[in-house]
Amino acid sequence: MKDSNSATLPLVTIVLFLSLSWRATSDSSSQVDKFLQCLANSSALMLESIYTPSNSSFESALQAYIRNHRFLTPETPKPVAIVAPTHVSHVQATVVCAKDNGVQIKVRSGGHDYEGLSYRSNVTFVILDMFTLRSIDVDVDNEVAFVQAGATIGELYYKIANESKDHAYPAGVCLSLGTGGHFNSGGYGNMMRKYGLSVDNILDAQVVGADGNILDQASMGEDLFWAIRGGGGASFAVIVS
Repeated sequence: MKDSNSATLPLVTIVLFLSLSWRATSDSSSQVDKFLQCLANSSALMLESIYTPSNSSFESALQAYIRNHRFLTPETPKPVAIVAPTHVSHVQATVVCAKDNGVQIKVRSGGHDYEGLSYRSNVTFVILDMFTLRSIDVDVDNEVAFVQAGATIGELYYKIANESKDHAYPAGVCLSLGTGGHFNSGGYGNMMRKYGLSVDNILDAQVVGADGNILDQASMGEDLFWAIRGGGGASFAVIVS
C-alpha cells in the first residue's frame, strides 16, 4: 500500500501543475480578450490603428522601431497589441482600456532606448506606438514650434530650417531620435552649453494622464510639468505633443 501511494504521488503533482498552468494561461487570455474588446468598443478608436499578432503586418510594425537588434529574437516577449494612434482620443482609449484590464502600456516614440524598455516587458503589455503622430508646426514670428511626440529630431530640424535660416532648437545629434522620448528624458545635444537641454526650452505640453484625461501645463500643475521634462518615457503620463 505504501509503495502504491508513493508511485502515484508524482502523477498527482504533474496533474496539479498542468491544471495551475492552464488556469494561469486562461486568465491571461481572458485579460487580453477583455482589453482588445474594450478597444474595439471604443468609438474613438479606429480598428485600422490596432495591430494584433493575427495581423499580417504585426511583425513589421513591431520591428520597425526596434533599434537594438539584440531584441529581434523569437525569445523577446511580444505585446498583445500595437496601437498606432492618429488622434489624441486613441491614446485616451488605450490608456483607459489598459488600466481597466491590468495591461501594461509601453510608449514608443523612436525606439532608441538601449534596453528596449519601450517595446518589451515580462508582463502582459501593449505598445502605444506614437510614430503616426508626427506633425510639426513652426511659428517663426513668435519663435515657438508645436511638435507631436512621434516626430523625429531630424524632421524637426528640417522643418525649422525650411522656415528660417536663423533659428534652431537644442536637441540631440541622432536624427532618428523620437522627440517624445528624447524630450521626456532631458534632451542632451551640442548646443546645451549655450542654450541648455531640450527640456529647458519646452513651454507647454499635451499629455494623457493615468485616468485618460488630456492635460496641459496649466491643468497638470507644476510638479507634473517638471517631472515629464526629464523623468523618463511613460513614467508619469503619455506625452502627445
